[in-house]
Amino acid sequence: MARYTGPSCKLCRREGVKLYLKGDRCYSDKCALARRPYAPGQHGHNKKKLTNYGLQLREKQKAKRIYGVLESQFRRYYEEAERQKGITGENLLRLLELRLDNVIFRLGFASSRAEARQLVRHGHFTVNGKKVNIPSYQVRVNDEIAVREKSRSSEKFKALMQVETNVPKWLTVDKENMVGRVVSLPQREDIDIPVNETLIVELYSK
Repeated sequence: MARYTGPSCKLCRREGVKLYLKGDRCYSDKCALARRPYAPGQHGHNKKKLTNYGLQLREKQKAKRIYGVLESQFRRYYEEAERQKGITGENLLRLLELRLDNVIFRLGFASSRAEARQLVRHGHFTVNGKKVNIPSYQVRVNDEIAVREKSRSSEKFKALMQVETNVPKWLTVDKENMVGRVVSLPQREDIDIPVNETLIVELYSK
């Protein structure tokens, strides 16, 4: 699956908010947005008032970049969200939250979504006892996500298990056994990303 391979910190600077794409670095003094709080490029200091379309586009770009998906895949998520019952914008965020790489990040098994994606691709996780190496795999309620037995002795996972993580209420985690579970569907109030999904719906509804 295609993915963005350019500099992550530029994305945060372009959006003007922390997207937490680089794990611990985003919480440190090394954060590029903290040091250079303006858009990249020679005209980055020149702030222009955005049109309605510009505001909608920026919200879509933020969501894409936070979850690490490209345009064609993001549009498919939107089309699926539109087909589902309920509020389209909330359905969209729920589909993105239920990606396996995001769930692993939320459980604290990776320090960023990008790292979670890489760990999934390398086959370090199982879902309901079966190895899954597809980052976009959609988990469901009652699915059990675990670090594979042979990966549990890795220093990487041992270090991650020592880090305190704010696990959302729709997930539970047993760090000692490196196992997590989806106990319910995420609701909008559980999704703490700086995105106004209504503007994304307005953009795609044109």
